[in-house]
Formats: sequence, structure tokens, C-alpha cells
Amino acid sequence: NVYYMFFAYILKSMKDEKYYYGSTDNIVDRVIYHNKKKVKSTKSRVPLILHYSEEFETRAEAVRRERFFKYIDGYLWLKNEKII
Repeated sequence: NVYYMFFAYILKSMKDEKYYYGSTDNIVDRVIYHNKKKVKSTKSRVPLILHYSEEFETRAEAVRRERFFKYIDGYLWLKNEKII
């Protein structure tokens, strides 16, 4: 039985110190992809580092967590936990 992992992640731009929230099934390749300027919303902000990630068993859970980070409740949670 193959076991897949999915991730909700936060990248931090070393250029402008801002964050990017996303989800993926391959976090290493995704960070590389971002840093190769292949993602429209981050290509002008490279280099990017993986700042934070959480692991999930399903894509739906990872996407749900990514969306949470993007809303005020998630932002406040990330601040409260001193993640951002």
C-alpha cells in the first residue's frame, strides 16, 4: 500500500521578507520550482526558503489548511504561535 503525504507550507521571501502560502504533494520539488521563477506570484520574490510546513494524509486536508492560513483566523493563529 503506497502512502502519500500532502503538505500545507509557508515560504518566506529573502528579498522582501513576505510570506507565500501553498499546498503540494512534493514539498522539496515545489520549493525548487518556486525558486526557478516558475510560479507567477513568487517569481519576483526569489530567493524563497521553506519557513513552515504541516503534513496531511489527503490533498483536501492540505488545501483546507492552506486556505486557513490565508484568512484572518489563520493569520492570527500563525502570529499567536509565533510562526510568522
